[in-house]
Amino acid sequence: MNSEISYRPFLNRDRLVHIVDSDEPTCDGLDVLFRLEGFQTAISRNSDDFIARFGQRRPDVVILNFDLEGEDMLPALRRIKDMRSGIPVFMLADRPLVDGTVEAMRSGASDVFVKPVDSERFVRAVRDTLRRDVHVKPSHDGHREVEIRGFSQLTPREREVLQLVTNGQSNKEAGRELGISPRTIEVHRARVMEKLGARNTADLIRIVLTS
Repeated sequence: MNSEISYRPFLNRDRLVHIVDSDEPTCDGLDVLFRLEGFQTAISRNSDDFIARFGQRRPDVVILNFDLEGEDMLPALRRIKDMRSGIPVFMLADRPLVDGTVEAMRSGASDVFVKPVDSERFVRAVRDTLRRDVHVKPSHDGHREVEIRGFSQLTPREREVLQLVTNGQSNKEAGRELGISPRTIEVHRARVMEKLGARNTADLIRIVLTS
């Protein structure tokens, strides 16, 4: 499915993009870019401010420069990924860094962008990464387990419904398992499809399975 069709900017309103770069024009440019896409933004120009803001509210996306006032930020990338919080981190480089790029990708960076940044490509990469936040992993009983990471607009009940739908259960079966009516399941299913940009149930399952 074309991400331009499936992605809906209004879903960004609860998502925070934390921009971490010591260069003011870069921060200002990215701030405008992502606000126009509907995101909330936070800006840090030094590591102390980044740590403080990160502790106050975990972002949905981090944009992190390799070098912050002379400090190597690859360890910060590794710490974020070690948290297993599912927060995607995009690295920014002031100049091409072959070794740094390889190390960043090995450490879990979603992508690396060299300045000047291709704004359209950058936004598309963030969109695609957030859309893939829903993924499937095997559970102990052999059923598919749907894990939601970053989709804060999905309620706990909607997450339960998404898991059951992905496991192939009907509205009636899912309602029986959750103790609610099939009609209520149908309402939750419709909301999940809207939030994830699915056109129908088959499309919803395909989004999850191909993520």
